[in-house]
Amino acid sequence: MRKDTRSGCPVNLSLEIFGDRWTLLVLRDIIFTGARHFRELLAGPERISSNILAGRLAALVEHGLHTKADDPSHKQKVKYSLTERAIELVPVIAQLSAWGTRHLPVDEEYAARADVLTSGGPPAWEAFMDELREAHLGPHARRQPAPNGPTVGQQMQAAYTSASQH
Repeated sequence: MRKDTRSGCPVNLSLEIFGDRWTLLVLRDIIFTGARHFRELLAGPERISSNILAGRLAALVEHGLHTKADDPSHKQKVKYSLTERAIELVPVIAQLSAWGTRHLPVDEEYAARADVLTSGGPPAWEAFMDELREAHLGPHARRQPAPNGPTVGQQMQAAYTSASQH
């Protein structure tokens, strides 16, 4: 255990990583929007500043939630990928989104995306986690075969797009 932590409590230790106002939003954007590059993350709806984003990305890499690699499509870009540790946060983020949708005045398009995961429950979370494994870790990382029909990610994007147009 690090010496500068307040306690060995699992909630405290988790908050040591996620307890600021930006880290979960960076994870959200990589998980739900597919953002993989610095500029894509910088363009998120909350308009994070570049120095804060750089710090949060470095911390996520340090804590083993992301990997950072040169992007073969562009010499000056790096590509961030989720690790299994980050992918396992999908149920936590789904529950946090469900709570926010029930108790806070959320925008309709974000509620629509959250509703796909909420209504699908654990089977949808597992299917979405497999989609993320394939996208970030490679096809070999899937635990179940890819389903026929629209993926959970496609369903969330369709719900988001439909709600945005109203």
